[in-house]
Amino acid sequence: MTKKPLFYAPLAGFSGITAPMVHPGSIEHLSIVTCPACGAQVEERMPDDRCVVVWHCPGCKRALKPKPGDCCVFCSYGTVPCPPIQAGDCGC
Repeated sequence: MTKKPLFYAPLAGFSGITAPMVHPGSIEHLSIVTCPACGAQVEERMPDDRCVVVWHCPGCKRALKPKPGDCCVFCSYGTVPCPPIQAGDCGC
């Protein structure tokens, strides 16, 4: 299976931040979350239908919450924004 390339575009309201504009059916579901407290990095599978507002770091056990203006921990601390944001359909 050939992976389609992502094209990046600016996020509305966020200067200098970009999000992938994906082809229909090619939403990314894996993101590497980095804990800002201890630096632990964990690859996580993101749910399609909701934003994750609390993530517990397996390294330091800290409960991470989204930064102000972000809908979820993947958008704040992950390498890939959550599926609802990728699809342009976040109702948060």
